[in-house]
Amino acid sequence: MDTKHPDSEIIDALGGTVAVARLCRVKPPSVSDWRKEGIPSARRMYLQAIRPEAFPAAAKQEAA
Repeated sequence: MDTKHPDSEIIDALGGTVAVARLCRVKPPSVSDWRKEGIPSARRMYLQAIRPEAFPAAAKQEAA
């Protein structure tokens, strides 16, 4: 069974696998793995810094 990690929704919000791969300067298969295993913490921090709107939990905390 191929279960998606919740980070898969973040990848979609950022424009999909290829768009995230370009943002992080990695190959798309690496981002495909993140859909199953989760976004590595350093990449997550980078993506959250440049595109905070794609991270709904963080946006909710900032609004509070």
